[in-house]
Amino acid sequence: MIKTVFSGMRPTGRLHLGHLVGALQNWVKLQDTHRCVYCIVDWHALMGEYEHSENIKSYVYDMAADWLACGVDPQRSIVFVQSQVPEHLELQMFLSCLTPLGWLERNPTYKEQLREITTRDLQTYAFLGYPVLQAADILLYKANAVPIGEDQLPHLELTREIARRFNSMYACEVFQDCAAILTPTPRLLGLDGRKMSKSYQNTINLADAPEEIAAKVKTMFTDPKRLRLKDPGHPDECNVFAYYKAFVPARESEVRDWCEGAKRGCTECKKILAEALVEYLRPIREKRSKIVADRGYLDAILDQGALRAKAIAVATMQEVRKAVFR
Repeated sequence: MIKTVFSGMRPTGRLHLGHLVGALQNWVKLQDTHRCVYCIVDWHALMGEYEHSENIKSYVYDMAADWLACGVDPQRSIVFVQSQVPEHLELQMFLSCLTPLGWLERNPTYKEQLREITTRDLQTYAFLGYPVLQAADILLYKANAVPIGEDQLPHLELTREIARRFNSMYACEVFQDCAAILTPTPRLLGLDGRKMSKSYQNTINLADAPEEIAAKVKTMFTDPKRLRLKDPGHPDECNVFAYYKAFVPARESEVRDWCEGAKRGCTECKKILAEALVEYLRPIREKRSKIVADRGYLDAILDQGALRAKAIAVATMQEVRKAVFR
């Protein structure tokens, strides 16, 4: 029996390299082995961007174009926009009724974002409860697994807890446990050494022009212990080296040698990395430029995906109502 995977992304800005290695590359491979449901979660975006919601619609199209340019195939995967399938919110309502506040308040990602993000007011009912909607997204399609980055593991465990509580409370087996599928590079740090995030403005975006990539790489943090050109480097402690490992693995041993042997400086190392990243992203940029030029093509894909997703969602909600209102 073919297993189902579900995953989604918030349309809050351009996708970056972290999305590519932390999710999209894995999504593309999973299409060969699983039934894949990939959702642009615009309601999740609204929870954090409600004060500037005017940009969400354009970001939805940008995200769809990025996904397709990276190899997500709408013929082999269900690709759709969350708000086009209202059953997501319906299931969230059912699950909200039985999710204890303590489960939400201890969420490490929630606490981190409240601490780190000061440009928006996130002290809202919706933002506290967004893991419940995330659980609804996954459970609505009875996903067996979720391809995620390691920072999302606490969310997936919360989804499992909510599913078990629902099944136990209503003496049913509507939902099942779902496993995490991590990528070989589950976390790629941003330019400043923190988690790569649009909120932190420390990203290299998939659609960045070559000159933008070069300028961004030039600012990257390097080995803090290497103060002079003649000092030997410590590549395993350098964020730039992590990018070589992720995107230019063929040169990994070469870069390690010139770093540890102080044969090249950090400035030259970053220049070479920038050139490699430009070439790595070139096919994606070229394919993306053709996709975004045809808005009707994107609309057709998202509309068809919503119909396919809704057929599954409606069937799940029939089981949920039968269990709750038995």
